[in-house]
Amino acid sequence: MRFERLQSIASSVVKGTLASLPPVIRDEAEACTIEFAEMDTLLSAEADLDPDLLGLFEGNARCDPPPAAPDELPRIRLFLDNLWLDCDGHLETYRDEVRITLLHELGHYLGLDEDQVAALGLA
Repeated sequence: MRFERLQSIASSVVKGTLASLPPVIRDEAEACTIEFAEMDTLLSAEADLDPDLLGLFEGNARCDPPPAAPDELPRIRLFLDNLWLDCDGHLETYRDEVRITLLHELGHYLGLDEDQVAALGLA
């Protein structure tokens, strides 16, 4: 499936997921940029990325001291091509995985480690 179509679907899922969050968490999440990326296009420019990543939180968690520069604002990147491949091209599974991956990375932004995120069923 083309990236633009995957992005359109993911955008709808992200909007719905954020809207369904409790207001206090939704308000916190607004400070974190959410980006859609294609891993295949990033690997040559960012060789340190794990090529199998589905999502990645970057920057300071909410509970960390504020960043020194505005370009250090927190962001979540969802790797749509990897998500699609991980779901074997099944559309409903893709939607579910976008939601789970977003919530997983939001957990990191909120200060949860891998074990805590996994305990919430977001592994």
